[in-house]
Amino acid sequence: MSGVFFPTPSLRNMACVLVDALLVLSGLLLALWMRFNESISPIAGYEGVYPKIAAILLVTLLCLYYNDLYADVAPRDRIDLVRRLASSFITAGFLLVLLYYAFPYFTLGRGLFLIHFPLAMAALMVWRGLYYRALRHDALVENVVILGTGRAAKEIALEMLQRKHEGYRILGFVGDDPSLVGQRLVNPSVIGTFEDLPQLIERNGVSTVVVALEDRRGKLPLAELLRCRLEKGVRVEEASSFYETLTGQIPVRSLRPSWLIFSRGFSKSRLLLNSKRVLDFFAALIGLIPSLPVMAVAAVLIWLDSGQPILYRQERVGEKGKPFVLNKLRTMKPDAEEETGPVWAAANGDPRVTRVGRFLRNTRIDELPQLFNVLKGEMSFVGPRPERPGFVKTLQEKIPYYNERHSVKPGVTGWAQVKFGYGSSVEEAEAKLRYELYYIKHMNLLLDWMILVDTAKVILFGRGAR
Repeated sequence: MSGVFFPTPSLRNMACVLVDALLVLSGLLLALWMRFNESISPIAGYEGVYPKIAAILLVTLLCLYYNDLYADVAPRDRIDLVRRLASSFITAGFLLVLLYYAFPYFTLGRGLFLIHFPLAMAALMVWRGLYYRALRHDALVENVVILGTGRAAKEIALEMLQRKHEGYRILGFVGDDPSLVGQRLVNPSVIGTFEDLPQLIERNGVSTVVVALEDRRGKLPLAELLRCRLEKGVRVEEASSFYETLTGQIPVRSLRPSWLIFSRGFSKSRLLLNSKRVLDFFAALIGLIPSLPVMAVAAVLIWLDSGQPILYRQERVGEKGKPFVLNKLRTMKPDAEEETGPVWAAANGDPRVTRVGRFLRNTRIDELPQLFNVLKGEMSFVGPRPERPGFVKTLQEKIPYYNERHSVKPGVTGWAQVKFGYGSSVEEAEAKLRYELYYIKHMNLLLDWMILVDTAKVILFGRGAR
C-alpha cells in the first residue's frame, strides 16, 4: 500500500529538507529569545505557537523549493547560492506579511523577521556551502566504470558529467576491443578491456560498474563481474536502472523488453486507480468554482481579439488508445490549420498564436476547460499529455515503446511537462517519453502531488508554456 502514496525519494533531498527545516526552526527560536528575552520553555506556552511556527516553516521551505534549492542542478557558485537564498527569504517574508494581514491569528511577533531571516539565511548559507563541498569530497564520491563503448554508455557518461553534484565520478569505459584503449569517447576515455576489469577496480577504488553493452550475447564478462561483485563487493548496475536513478527518465533506445517485464514498478493497483479517480473528480469539481469566472473573462477577451469560436475542440488519443475530444480555450487564429493541417507547435514566436492566446498559453488559462475532461473520466490531473492521432501514428513508427504511454489516462500536466516542457519534434517527443515511462513506472499519489506543485512553479516562472 505504501507504493500508492510514497515514491522512492532522493535521500540527499530529504537530508537537505530536514537540515534546512532544523536550521530555520533554530533561527526562529533564537530570534524569539532575542526579541522577547524569553527561554524556549515560556515560548512553548504561548497560545497557538505551534501552528504559527509551522506556518513560517512551511512558507520558508516552499520558497526554498521554488528557488530551485532542491533541484537536480546545484547552484553554479557561491554567488548563485546567495542569490537563491536571498530570493527565498525575501519572498517568504512577503508571503508571511500577506498571511498575517489576511489571518492575524498567525502573527508571532512584530519585528521578528528582521532578526529571524538574517540568522536563518546565514545558517543555511554555511550549511549549504559545506554540503556542496562535501559532495565533491573523495570520501563521499562513488567511482564508476562503464562497461561498454556504445551509444548507451556515452549517454550515461554525459548525464553523469552534467550531474557531478550527485556524488558520482566516472573513471572511464571498459570495452572488448583492445584497439580502443586510450581513445576518448566523451570526456573520459576507454581505460581497459574486460580482462582488465578486476585490476582496474582494485587500483582505482571503483565502487560501481554500470553494464551498458549494446549486445550482451557471448560478450558479457560474467567471470570478471562475478569476481568483482563477490570478492570486492562492487555494485553492478544495469544501464537502464542506473540511468533511471540518475536522471528520473527511462532510456527508450537502449531499453530491453526484459527490463520492462522484470523491473519493479509499473503496478496499477485498484486502490491506486480508484484513489486517483476520486481525487481527480472532486479536485476538478472544486477547481471549476474559481475557474468558471476566469474562463468567462478569457472568452470575452478571445471574442474581442479574434472573434469566434471561443473553444478549441480537438481529437486526442487517450487511455488504451481510445480517442476523445479535448477542450481548450482557442489561442490560435480561427483558420490556423486550414492550409497546413496539423503541424508541431513552433518553439518560439508561433505566428498562428493570437495576442490574447499568447497570454492564455503562458498562464495555462487555456487548459482550464480540460477540467470537464477530468470530470468525465477521460483525463486525469497528472499523466502523459495526450497527442493528436496523426502525430501518434507517426511517433509510434519512429520511437520504441511509444504506445506504452497510453497504458494510463492522459493528464492536464505531467512529469514530462515539468521536467522537459512541450515537444515540437520527433526527437523532443522521444525525450518526453523517457519521463513519461518513468512516471508510469512510479505512479503514486505523492508523486502526483509533487508534479502539481512543480506545475505551479512552471506557471509562475513561465517555463515550458507553448
